Amino acid sequence: MNLIGIGQGFVLTVLGVAALGLEVWALIEAARFRKDAYTAAGKQTKVLWVALTAAAAALGFVLVFNPLNFLSVIAVAIAAIFLTSVRPALRSVQGPGGRTSGGPYGGW
Repeated sequence: MNLIGIGQGFVLTVLGVAALGLEVWALIEAARFRKDAYTAAGKQTKVLWVALTAAAAALGFVLVFNPLNFLSVIAVAIAAIFLTSVRPALRSVQGPGGRTSGGPYGGW
């Protein structure tokens, strides 16, 4: 038995699953915010960010057992850029819940 090879395979699998989780989280967050919040925050359109994060999640799913592939690194970078740059700007415009706190007549 090659214990080092088994250990390396396990570490790569854990990294791949973690990367996929990050990419799916970014996709969910990109789809959650309103369309007008993207333009109000001065970011690109919602369609672009949902498409980019969906492509990143798809790449992460396909390459889950090879997380050090060049395309996997690009997919993680797209998700990280969204989560660290775009999401905070959207939250400052729209609020942390992704929705306004009140109805058409204000809050409670």
